[in-house]
Formats: sequence, structure tokens, C-alpha cells
Amino acid sequence: MLWTPAELAEAVRGAASGSPPESLTGVSIDSRTVAAGEAFVALNGPNLDGHDYVGKALSSGAGLAIVARRPADVAADAALVLVDDTQAALERLGACARTRAQARMAAVTGSVGKTSTKEALAHCLARQGRTHWATGSFNNQWGVPLSLARMPRDTEFGVFELGMNHAGEIRELTAQVRPEVAIITTIEPAHLEYFSGIEAIADAKAEIFEGMAPGAAAILNRDNAMFERLAAAARARGLRIVAFGEHADAEARLISVALGAETSEVDAVFSGRRLAYRLGVPGKHLVLNSLAVLAAVQALGADLDRAADALATLPGLAGRGRRVAIAVADGSATLIDESYNASPAAMRAAFAVLAAARRAASGRRIAVVGDMRELGQEGPALHRALAEPLTESGVDRVYACGPLMRHLYEALPERLRGAHRETAAELAPIVAEALRPGDVVTIKGSLGTRMADIVKPLLSGAASSQSQTPSC
Repeated sequence: MLWTPAELAEAVRGAASGSPPESLTGVSIDSRTVAAGEAFVALNGPNLDGHDYVGKALSSGAGLAIVARRPADVAADAALVLVDDTQAALERLGACARTRAQARMAAVTGSVGKTSTKEALAHCLARQGRTHWATGSFNNQWGVPLSLARMPRDTEFGVFELGMNHAGEIRELTAQVRPEVAIITTIEPAHLEYFSGIEAIADAKAEIFEGMAPGAAAILNRDNAMFERLAAAARARGLRIVAFGEHADAEARLISVALGAETSEVDAVFSGRRLAYRLGVPGKHLVLNSLAVLAAVQALGADLDRAADALATLPGLAGRGRRVAIAVADGSATLIDESYNASPAAMRAAFAVLAAARRAASGRRIAVVGDMRELGQEGPALHRALAEPLTESGVDRVYACGPLMRHLYEALPERLRGAHRETAAELAPIVAEALRPGDVVTIKGSLGTRMADIVKPLLSGAASSQSQTPSC
């Protein structure tokens, strides 16, 4: 039981009608995936009105629906909770869940690495106590209150991701989560279209501190150029700063790392204590974020050694670096699925992982890249700038799609150019035809570029699946 109907109605300040079940098993905002016994919240989105799907949700087994008006197509005895505003109701439900759980709460933000860091922290904490976290990137004005509303009352650790592409958005989200530990992974030129510069991006990320009480822990990247700006904002709120990185002053400091094709061996210091551990995924960017994860574990009062051991079994994430063996003509190739999102920093990290990946003697390293969105006037230059790290990574062939990626494609040496097309759908059959046995292919681009259109046909011939490599 997650909620009783009476608890839910009181939490959302609504008027109940109909005959709901004795208990509710979950909360949903999607009529396509609502499960039996869940409460369905009819949100008004930019393109859809959830009230149009209340009937479908109830017929699919939803225990009740939270609505701002009675839909015309539902039965007179339908189990409804009538509220003034469904978005506000969802936020009230999340606030009630946050208060009743008494969990130790952590939140993660940053320009890149939010989801993989959130998943790694949850992976470590789940081995030490009842841990609640959102699957995927539920990090916006709908996802965060929904994730809170789904938090069981006996939760001991809560881990949440806070995202934004405009100033002010994280301020609203951190007020709901009220974390006692916050990680800012890094500040990079992402969402530049909506900001005057990287300093403004840092200030927007620093809004996470506004939901924290004095004495709470702000875990900050000491190697990042925006560290001092973030630290000043944290100090102004009375927060305790824990720095991570390679910098000599970092409390969570990387001493050395052996980067392998599939794992990394890490030697680090945490508040003066030496710790060696294995990270079950490759990539130095993930090694650095693992320092932040373990620093957060310490700040939450959990066991550092058990958390470090857990990192050896960290699973991969679809769209964020999961490795899959796929069938190609006369054999198999390795797909590194990075298709969920992209930024300049995340692209460079993906190229580094591809460079270290094992391939057959006759295999090639292939990069398939799509447009990075929301970079504003800097977009063309930032795409062209990827030519150097791509060339230096030892990639054998590059396939690109989107108008912005044309700038990168044309900056590449002729020997690296595979093909460029305007859309991912146009590029997909070309990539599929080009792959040979023993190849390793990375596919990465912003969500709006629809790089999944290239991944899905390749996965339809997947030979096997391996849990590897969450990335930015």
C-alpha cells in the first residue's frame, strides 16, 4: 500500500467521490502505462490534456483519478478526487510523501552526468537500506513531484535528479525535495540557448542550495572552472562543502586510476582515508563522478566500504552507454548506446570510452553522432570543435545526422567521413549496412535528434545484452 484513498484526498486537498479500492499501489500520469490500483493524475501538458485519458486509465485498472473537472466520458460512480489544479495536487501529494517518509534525501544536478550519478548513488544505497529513486530522467516539473509521490513511507534513503533548461526551474524542484546532500556533477556549456554564459548556468544550478538547511552538504567538482562560484553560493546558505576531483584540495580526491576497456581500478582518498575500489564501467568521467557518489554516501551516514564494493557491479543504462552485442552480416558487432542525450562534454567523454573499447583485430571504431541541441549561437562552432577529439580518439569512421552536425562532418579528414544525412531515420539504414563483424559503434546525440531511430533497428538483431557503461 502506497496511499489509502482517504490519505490521498486529504494530501491533495480534494473532494472524493465514487468507490475507490481500499488502498492504492502507486501514482501515474500516463494512461498508457498505468497499473491496476494506481492513482492516475490528469495533468495538463503543453500538447495533451490528461482529462481526455481518464476514462482509459480507469478502464485499465486505475484505482481512482485526480481531476480538476469531471470528464464527460466517465461513469457517474467513477472513483475521482476533484481538486482545484492537478499539477498543484501532484506537488501536494509529493510534499506529503516527503514529510511522512523521514528519509535521508540526496539530490543530483549538473550539466552532464546527472542520471548516471543518481543511478550510481541509488545503486550503492539500496544495498544498505530501503532506497527510493526515479527510474530514467524524471527530473522536471512533472517528474520530481511524481517521484516524490511514489516514495513509500518506510523509505530510508531518497535519491532525486533535478534538471533545468531555464533559470528558476531548480529553485522550484529543490523546495519540494529538500535534500540534505546535493551533488553538482559539473558545469558545462549545455542549454546555452537560454543563458547569457556559463556563469549563468552555474547560478541556475546553484539554486539547488536554496532547498537545503544550514549544515547540509554540497558536493562540488573541485576541478571545474565554476567551483569557486558554486562554493560561494553554497557558503552563503550555510552549507558544508565537500569537494571531489583530482585537485589537491579535494576531500574526495582521485590519486590514480587504471582505465580499462570495461572497468576502472580506482585509488582515492576520502577525508584523509585511502580507498581502492573497482568501478564496473569504463570512462574517466564516470570515475570522477564515482568520487561524488561515495562522498554523498559518507554525508548521508551510510557505509563507505560497502558502497565502494557496490560500484563494482554498477549496471548500464539504456541510452547512456549500455553495451549490447548486435548481429551484423556474418558475425556480430558491439553497440555502445549513448542515444539519450548529448552535450560537448558528454560527446568528448563518449569518444574517450570508444577509444578504449575492445574490438576484434579486423574491427573498427565507429562514431554515429547527431545534433547537440539548445546551444544557441555557439552551436555551429561547438559542433566543429568536436573534430579534434574525434580524430585524436582513433575513430575509424564517423556517420552524422542533423544540420548542426554537418559543421562537424565537414571539419573531419576525408578518411573519417562515412555519411551525413539530415535525419536519424535517413542515416539508420546506412549505418546498419556499414557495420562489419568486430566493429564497435557508439551512437550519441540529443534526445530531439531521435538517435534511437538508429539504435532500435540494430537492437532488433541483438545477439546478447550486457550491463555496462552508464554515461552522461
